[in-house]
Amino acid sequence: MAVAAAVLMAGIAGTAYWAKQPKPIMVHTAIAQESSPTSDKTLLNASGYVTARREATISAKDTGKVVEVLVEEGMKVEADQVLARIDSSNIERNLQEAQAQLESSQKSLEETKPGLDNALRDQQRFEQLAASDFASKSDLDRYTTSSKALQARLNRQQADIAVAEKTVAIWKQQLDDATIRAPFAGVVISKDAQPGEMISPISAGGGFTRTGICTIVDMNSLEIDVDVNESYIQRVQSGQPVVATLDAYPDWQIPAKVIAIVPTADRQKATVRVRVAFEKLDPRILPDMSIKVAFQNAEMQTTATPTHDIFVSKSAIHDQNGKQIIWLLRDGHAEARSITSGAAHGDEVVVATGLNAGEKIILDETSPLADGAIVTEAKP
Repeated sequence: MAVAAAVLMAGIAGTAYWAKQPKPIMVHTAIAQESSPTSDKTLLNASGYVTARREATISAKDTGKVVEVLVEEGMKVEADQVLARIDSSNIERNLQEAQAQLESSQKSLEETKPGLDNALRDQQRFEQLAASDFASKSDLDRYTTSSKALQARLNRQQADIAVAEKTVAIWKQQLDDATIRAPFAGVVISKDAQPGEMISPISAGGGFTRTGICTIVDMNSLEIDVDVNESYIQRVQSGQPVVATLDAYPDWQIPAKVIAIVPTADRQKATVRVRVAFEKLDPRILPDMSIKVAFQNAEMQTTATPTHDIFVSKSAIHDQNGKQIIWLLRDGHAEARSITSGAAHGDEVVVATGLNAGEKIILDETSPLADGAIVTEAKP
């Protein structure tokens, strides 16, 4: 009987204790995530490749044997930097011959000038004598003809000198062409010839003749080449912000913008080519890399900022004593957290500081909360 009474009293005491405990507050929650504020920011997703607007395979103007290659893959080169040299021994001999011919023509001219001067003086003297009837007309004609012949010889020699000078200039140009230079600054991505090989600007199909020394890419000209389905091309416009993601760096969002929509369609693929420029280039971006692009809503976002902002609903932010706070659900209890909010995007706000991705946020207050208050999640 005494045992039963003790059990009864213990049950009554326990019931009274639990009756005094506060009831859990029902709340709605969400997980804080790094994402864009709304899905409306992205109008279209597409994929493409990184391309270079300035890329060139460097060759020689004429066929020749390579004697020296001064570049390797990955090397940075400046404009007009010497890349290679081809055999110029025959060109040098031809240049020497042309210079000798020019010198010979100049000496012949120097020989003719005194004779012409003397013939002109004789012609002038006989003209005076003939005018006074002291010389015959035939003598005057003989001296006049002689001076004219020497003048014609002088004119021809002057023309020969001009031809010889042009010939020398041609061989000097060919000698300069034997030294292959970079047409622009860039990076060597392939080395295509070795000393001893023949090189020609004309493809020698099936032979052993190379068509290029190396290939250079201007890394400052990198952009994105995207094929957009023609059914969705109306969602793309020039200057539109774009967020690009390289397959090699999936967590790195790169700001970009549309340069131009190429005004023609590919009838085989039913696509339209779109050129996209990077807002800022980075050494990690390489030609021919696969890349995904997200065309953004220009009205909601003027620049594609590659940030990992945390967005929360406006209903989750409260004012408490002049400070902004967010209620978090931790181990079944409410916890107040001071935050700093940023820009608003529709019904969502950027949380600049005070919140980490993955934390569980209380979205609304169905009743006043306090630090440590017992809360329970509402069933969806």
